[in-house]
Amino acid sequence: MSALPATALREVFGLSHAVALITGAASGLGRACALLLGQAGAYVAVNHLPGSAAAAAAVCRDIEAAGGQAMAVAADVSQQEEVEAMLRQVVDRFGRLDILVANAGIENGAPFQDMTLQQWQQVIDVNLTGSFLCARAAIRQFLRQPPQPGPPRANGRIVCMSSVHQIIPWAFQANYATSKAGVAMLARTLAQEFGPQRIRVNAVAPGAIRTDINRPVWETQAALEELLTLIPYGRIGEPRDVAQAVLFLVSDLSDYVTGATLYVGGGMTDYAAFRGAG
Repeated sequence: MSALPATALREVFGLSHAVALITGAASGLGRACALLLGQAGAYVAVNHLPGSAAAAAAVCRDIEAAGGQAMAVAADVSQQEEVEAMLRQVVDRFGRLDILVANAGIENGAPFQDMTLQQWQQVIDVNLTGSFLCARAAIRQFLRQPPQPGPPRANGRIVCMSSVHQIIPWAFQANYATSKAGVAMLARTLAQEFGPQRIRVNAVAPGAIRTDINRPVWETQAALEELLTLIPYGRIGEPRDVAQAVLFLVSDLSDYVTGATLYVGGGMTDYAAFRGAG
């Protein structure tokens, strides 16, 4: 998908003039999503933490250089007031909101017996409470605005960034795995509650992706080879793999898809250790 020219992306995925907010979009998966949705014609709000302003500005420049429109907006997604202010800034700039990609997330693992309440709470606050706050603000905006002009389509689209660890236990990362299981159920519950209002909510669950947050597992050849024993498809994922899944789920091509999790993990959830009859 990412190899298609921008004109083809716009024709195929129908995001021209849709307004998309991507949280945690200054780097990694969020950056890849912002760039691809921008190429597909969406107006993109690039959320970032205050310390990542330069990186977010660079993402905006890349989107604009490809003919799109973008804005950077700082907010800590775990803070209610900042999330609500962020939504106001997006709507003030673009007039509406059509798509939320709730991507912002962190890890802060430890052996469970040594995990502090602060470590637990920090991950839950960003990954799960942040998804709640952003989804709530987005849904409130979807409900108050008129439908987007054009052919029949959803009145709002949300993709929550989960993880294969919503179903795979992860020792020493109890806070992270718990947060992602919560994100997946949040998406399903919102899909059920707001389906009658034609608001679609889905989750994307990446496996091992070549981003900075996962650098220790792919940076050396030895680490990469060990990682690949867990991935039946035989390669590590790239940010574009996740962005392409998100693009599908926020496009009209997936208009009958809601309450689903799309796993992007090269088969990591398929119990690779049992190849060869276990």
